[in-house]
Amino acid sequence: MKGNFEFRTRKSNRSLWVIECIDPNCSWRLRASKIVPESTKFVIRKYVGVHCCSLLNRNANHRQATYVVIGEQVAPQYVGVEKGPGPKGVQTFARTKLGAQISYYKAWRGRKHAHTLIRGSPEQSFHILPSYFHVLEKLNPGTVTRIEVDGESRFKYLFLAFGVAIRGFRYMRKVVGIDGTFLKGQYRGVLLVATAQDGNGQCYPLAWGIVDSENEDAWTWFLTQLKEVIGDMDELALISDRAPSIKKAISIVFEKAHHGACAWHVAQNIKNKFKCADIMGSYWSAVNAYRCEDFAGYMTEISHRYPRVAEYLENEVGFEKWSRCHYPGLRYNITTTNMVESLNSMLVNARDFPYVALLDVIQEKMSKWWNDRRIVAMAITAPLTPSRESEFRPRFAQSNGRHTLQLNPVTYHVKGGELEGVVDIFNKTCTCKEFDIDKLPCVHAIAAAHHAQVSVYSLVSPYYTKEYYVLAYGETIYLVGSQSQWDVPNEVATRVVLPREVKERKRGRPKTSRFPSVGEFRKRKNRCGKCGAYGHYKKKCNSQTGSTEGNQPTDVSV
Repeated sequence: MKGNFEFRTRKSNRSLWVIECIDPNCSWRLRASKIVPESTKFVIRKYVGVHCCSLLNRNANHRQATYVVIGEQVAPQYVGVEKGPGPKGVQTFARTKLGAQISYYKAWRGRKHAHTLIRGSPEQSFHILPSYFHVLEKLNPGTVTRIEVDGESRFKYLFLAFGVAIRGFRYMRKVVGIDGTFLKGQYRGVLLVATAQDGNGQCYPLAWGIVDSENEDAWTWFLTQLKEVIGDMDELALISDRAPSIKKAISIVFEKAHHGACAWHVAQNIKNKFKCADIMGSYWSAVNAYRCEDFAGYMTEISHRYPRVAEYLENEVGFEKWSRCHYPGLRYNITTTNMVESLNSMLVNARDFPYVALLDVIQEKMSKWWNDRRIVAMAITAPLTPSRESEFRPRFAQSNGRHTLQLNPVTYHVKGGELEGVVDIFNKTCTCKEFDIDKLPCVHAIAAAHHAQVSVYSLVSPYYTKEYYVLAYGETIYLVGSQSQWDVPNEVATRVVLPREVKERKRGRPKTSRFPSVGEFRKRKNRCGKCGAYGHYKKKCNSQTGSTEGNQPTDVSV
């Protein structure tokens, strides 16, 4: 193939394969047959490796350069990576490594075939899903998996929560972000995620689910499974966007937990509905206000300039959904679903994988996180996690010079600074409300602790301590490994899970990028009309010859 010599098959059956050069006057030929009739292996019996045909018979559009051959050759480049070369990269590979000129469509099919060789087919993924979950539960005790099928045994939903994350949730603040992101594979679907945040401010994934779409039934099913593994309690806060399906499902499943809205999504809705981006400063100040008095001041600013926005925030959304000081439960400093969006962004390249391959990526990333964070946690010498310690130290310095007056054995009045505070070191509260909401001592509480000769670290919530950080990542997530090593009972291996029915796709390139959310805008890459490079306009191009040298594309965040 590299020499652009084509061949044709002269004879082919179960025991014999004979090929020869496409030019009948050329002596190049190969003859292979089975080693023994019962074997599946062939051995070359005769080979004439010299071409004597005309150079005019050479063809870069090689007839044997099928998408299957291309896929088999390029497959190693997809091992151990999530993305690998795209169709144009496959074209380059075929041209430089195989000497074949192939079309974009053939390169796309070759890439797809390589994905199938490395990650399995989507249909096979449904077939092995019960066995995969069985092995996963066996290797990771306490892991909860669910597969829901319809009356025809077609896949509907799946749920996965690792046992180590379930047990580690007791060391997390009881704030859970939930969201979904669409999948891009052949059978589409939506990936649902529920995640907490550890004491160091990092994502702590609790549960994963795959459903057909973000509808009320799917969310109700997923949240029902989630409730079984984390429970339902007054201190539990569920943060999401304002999708009606999520709101309705939470009200059905959780009786005690409190639902909060993502402040970022509320802001996007405001900008889209009322075209008032200039009010966002006052809005975010209201979101992050600890005291209702401060909140009222920011809302007054908003109502004076945009009365309809103030009415929308109070009546349609509700202060208790997005305002930290009005929230009926505890959401600490978590006002958005950014922790969930981070997980969705992490899987941007894996969302077109078959379901089992996608779960493999999730499992590998979580296993690595647990190991890396365990190492970090064990090396901590301070009482608190690194991020909380860095937040705590400036407060400690600011508390110096504050005048503290003891009112009774547990109550102190702290003066100095812009705001005075009355601290109750027994109930761990302060009139500035920072101590109450964040559960991390404010400047006033630190000053009161100094006066009372009490360790300031004794006032910190245990969720921020090194001890809880170590315990949260104390266990290991074990990988499923190769399918050839699985030990699966027959009743599990024979369980039938068929692919879901999907609508026939429209002709043309499949869409893989999502529609922007309400109020979300994407920056476009500027392409120079002179040199063709990205990142600048023609008027600002420094190229004199039209070459792209010295004008490499500039990364633009999208």
